[in-house]
Amino acid sequence: MKRRDFIKIGAAGAAASTLAAPASAQGIRQWNMVTAWPKNLPGPGVAAQMLADRITTLSGGRIEVKLHAAGELVPGRGVFDAVSEGTAELYHAVPAYWGSKSKGILLFGSQPFGLRADEQFGWLYHGGGQALYDEIYGRFNLKPFLCGNSGPQWQGWFRDEIHSLDDLKGLKFRTTGLASEMCSRIGMAVQSMGPRDMFQALQTGALDAGEFIGPWSDSAVGFYQVAKNYYWPGVGEPSSAEECAVNATAYAELPDDLKQAVSYACESLYNPVWTEYTTKHAQALKQMVENEGVQVRMLPDDVVAAMADAAAEVMAELAEDDDELVRRITASFTAYRDSVGSYMSYADNGQMNARAKALGY
Repeated sequence: MKRRDFIKIGAAGAAASTLAAPASAQGIRQWNMVTAWPKNLPGPGVAAQMLADRITTLSGGRIEVKLHAAGELVPGRGVFDAVSEGTAELYHAVPAYWGSKSKGILLFGSQPFGLRADEQFGWLYHGGGQALYDEIYGRFNLKPFLCGNSGPQWQGWFRDEIHSLDDLKGLKFRTTGLASEMCSRIGMAVQSMGPRDMFQALQTGALDAGEFIGPWSDSAVGFYQVAKNYYWPGVGEPSSAEECAVNATAYAELPDDLKQAVSYACESLYNPVWTEYTTKHAQALKQMVENEGVQVRMLPDDVVAAMADAAAEVMAELAEDDDELVRRITASFTAYRDSVGSYMSYADNGQMNARAKALGY
């Protein structure tokens, strides 16, 4: 797929009137999904269409979901407000975009040195996370669900090679969420922008580096054309959960079976989306290294250590936030991370390290 086939975003349409439509005489609800993504962007754009289709199917056609890509009805970063206000019934995006609403929201999406994709799902379903997720989004008239995950993200694309922490001082870098705060604390000049703008900024030199998702999505946008140094590990985002948020009023009006259809559509896509990312990330990385001259590089140890210290400061501040709900979210998140993380050292991490050593990866 060529970059231009899916990163063209039309001018944002006026959203002055409410799009939400009541059920028809036949009991069919016409729902509009707005997304934070260019249409059919490999990864999140594809996953958003899968979700729209699955809700329609699992509802037996009683909810017909029409997808609107970023810019078609509202800008990509405007989807939270659009659904909160009832301009559309649901959105597909990532929690990392909503830190201006509450920093507590950021813990449900991605966190520096935080939860992996399986741990994130485990926290919500078995560690009390979903009740907290519901509570904080309820402030904005939203009912949230996780519906996918990118798996481990990369530290990103750098125009120049990084040799030490000093090379990051003042470096203009695109990232999002709590990773933004971590990077700012070690002296990076953090900026937030969409994938198309990031490509153009790297091309012109307005950015020195930036991260988006991982090899599959990144190669489709074409970042390798303007920056050849691809750095790992992406400690800013050990995973990045994708979410669907439904207007709470519209959700409450559904009969119980349709509520279950929406919930299960989201839940049932988490693993398929996550494992598709993993599979296609591996394929895309191999192609970029072999055919596009991409140089895979590891972050220097002093950079990782400085990022760890900065991330610890960010989490400590969240634990003492003025908002009591943010403090409860942080406490729940931290307890689950430390409990499961200590076990993973023996289980998944131990197995992966042993396999890598045995097979020479």
